[in-house]
Order: sequence, then C-alpha cells, then structure tokens
Amino acid sequence: MFDFETRRDRLRKRLRREGFGSILVTNPVNVTYLTGFTGEDSYLFVHDDDCILLSDGRFEVQLKEECRGLETYIRPLGKNIQQAAQHVLQTHGGQVAFEADSLSVADWESISDGLRGVELAGTRGLVEELRQIKDREEIAALRLAIRHAERGFEALRASLRPEMTEIEAAHFLEAAMRSFGAEGFSFPPIVAGGPRAALPHAQPTRQSIGETSFLLVDWGARSPLYRSDLTRVLATDRIPPKLKRIYGVVFEAQARAIDAIRPGVTCDEIDALARKVIAKAGFGKQFNHGLGHGLGMDIHEAPRLARQSAQILRSGMVVTVEPGIYIPGWGGVRIEDDILVTRSGHEVLTRLSRNWDDAVVDW
Repeated sequence: MFDFETRRDRLRKRLRREGFGSILVTNPVNVTYLTGFTGEDSYLFVHDDDCILLSDGRFEVQLKEECRGLETYIRPLGKNIQQAAQHVLQTHGGQVAFEADSLSVADWESISDGLRGVELAGTRGLVEELRQIKDREEIAALRLAIRHAERGFEALRASLRPEMTEIEAAHFLEAAMRSFGAEGFSFPPIVAGGPRAALPHAQPTRQSIGETSFLLVDWGARSPLYRSDLTRVLATDRIPPKLKRIYGVVFEAQARAIDAIRPGVTCDEIDALARKVIAKAGFGKQFNHGLGHGLGMDIHEAPRLARQSAQILRSGMVVTVEPGIYIPGWGGVRIEDDILVTRSGHEVLTRLSRNWDDAVVDW
C-alpha cells in the first residue's frame, strides 16, 4: 500500500544535502513511516547503499510479514537495543546522524561509549519534514480514518440519551468507530458537557449528559496507520442564546481560515484570520491555543497553524483547523475539521455538517 523504499530514498537525498552518509532512526513513528514495521523497541539504520532494521526475537515473524526484503539485525539475547545499534554503527563507521529529538542522553551515551571511528551527530526533523507532504496513498488512508470517525460520531449522536455519562459516550464512540472498521481511536476521546467544555483537553467524567445544555466532543479514528481529528459541539437541552452566539463566532472564524488555505500562504497568516474574527467579537483572550496542526501518523505533527509559525503551506500537507472560545465556569465551543492543501487551494476532507441547525440534538 505504501512505498517505503521511495520514502527511504527521499531520506537518503536529504541526508546527502545535509552532508551525512547515514542516519540512526530511533523515533518509533519514523521507523514505521520508513519501513511499515509496527512493533516496538526497534531502530532503523539507513545508509547510502543499505538499510538495516534492528530489533529482537519477539518480532522475527512480524518483520517477515511487514517488511519483506528488508535486511534485519536481531539482537542476541542479553543485548539491549543500544548495544545492537553500537554493533551496526561500528560495522559501518563514519559520521552518523541521529534523531536528537528522540534519543535520550542516557541512550546516546550507551551507544557512543566505546565506538571507534564513528561520529554521532544530532539532527532534528529530517524524517518529520518528509512526513509533512502526504502522497496519494497517505491521503487515502487519512480519508478512511476520517470516514470511520464520522460514522462513529453519527452513531453516537443518534444514541445520545440524557442519562448517558461522558465516559459512557466516549466508550460508545470508540466501540462504534471500531465496528465501522477503525483499528482504534487517534487519542482518548474528549467528551465534556457544559462548564467542563471550557477545558480544551477535558477528560470524560461520570457526569450525565442531561445535566448540561451542550456537549463538546473531540475525537478521531486510526485506520490503519493514519489518524483523523475532529471536534463538534452538540446542543442537548434548552439552548442558551450565548451558546448560539459563540458558536456563530467560532463557525465564522473557522470558515475564514479554511477559505484562505492554499500553497504559498504562511501558517501564521491563517491563524491570524481566525483570531481576528474571535477578537472582534470580544473573545480574543478566550482563544488560548493555536489554530491547528499537521495530521498524519501522529495526531500532532508539522506544520503548526499558530502565531509566530511562519512556515509556508505546500501542496500535500494536511492540517486541522480548530478555533475555539473557552469561558471558565460557562463552557467552551470548538469546531475542528481536517483540510488537505491542494495545488490550487484546499479540500475539506471531513464531511460532517458544521451548521448550527445540525448541532441541535432532539432527544
């Protein structure tokens, strides 16, 4: 499904531009991105003319299934992964890049201690930069993850009852997504009613949904390696006029930002458009996070739609756009969708309605 060899070739080209002949990849998500291997406790050594996946005996069968044709080094019993890396690096020699954002100081010391003729040089973001631009297969995987998430939400919306608790709603949502084919959730769902919706990362409680007049749900599905991320607000009782007004402000802020997404625009420009709408409505201080983030194998990856994020949007990037207003003691409203940057502009990958009328639940 995914062309891992092409990804590794792109990494080699990037390494040559940076003056390196090889790299030790230790971030598990990056290892998966470059090989398709979904196990843990494994490193990947990428060289000019070869590639070795370092792992252990627990994964020998899995490696053959997921990484056919890829050279592997299975560490001997009694040797840890750092010692396996030391062995492979010593065999090749020269200057080796490593992922400074992933490898701890203790693990770096374990690998470098005793190496001869090998220089370890810390780098940042080499693989992550490649991951920002999604190819056709990755976009298809993201579409699938979005569909599973949307079908799960539609099932939850149809099943909501006043006596259902936030935790029960979160569990129902996860089960529904799995029943529609998702491998799991992107992250533990956020289900927060009324005042608790003022917490952008609220954890579900045993509070009954019927105790509040509205509900914020932030969720996503993982299918198979890629993740979706959406947020909707549902009005569950008599609708406070303040809720409808704030919903309208957030809706407009998101629409302005989405309309402006296209190649060549900077991330902070998009963030500023949404922030201007919210500030003009008098809620500037209540929008206390960035507008959005990249989406892919990680739920949060580059690029970031935020203040002081001058990165330029490029075709193939997928980002969330999720403005919000949070008022302690009252609650919060956030609307989030997943957007693909195309050659001529953008495509909204999510299909769930954002209209106010569709946010109102009829018990």
